[in-house]
Amino acid sequence: MSVRPHHHASPSGPESASTASAESASDVVRWAAFSCVLVPVVLVVFGTSVGGAAVPALGLLAVTAVCRLLLRRSEQSLRAQRTAGNTRPQGAHRGARTHDRCTPGD
Repeated sequence: MSVRPHHHASPSGPESASTASAESASDVVRWAAFSCVLVPVVLVVFGTSVGGAAVPALGLLAVTAVCRLLLRRSEQSLRAQRTAGNTRPQGAHRGARTHDRCTPGD
């Protein structure tokens, strides 16, 4: 999690919102990579053997790699949808009305 505040609401449109989400995805990957280095160092400092610290480091590395792959795939599919002209977010109600026409006698 980033300590810096993120401002996702932007007046310049959906492209900048996509940029903001890409930035936050990059922040997540950066923090995960940092933890992949930090955790084994802390374990070794507190008395765990180097071999013992390597196991959690490899596990964190694998999880980070999979998460990075999934984030990139998600970003690519979002870009492809926007390129195809489909700017409506998935799950939006098509044809939803805020109010129907009603006559007082109905």
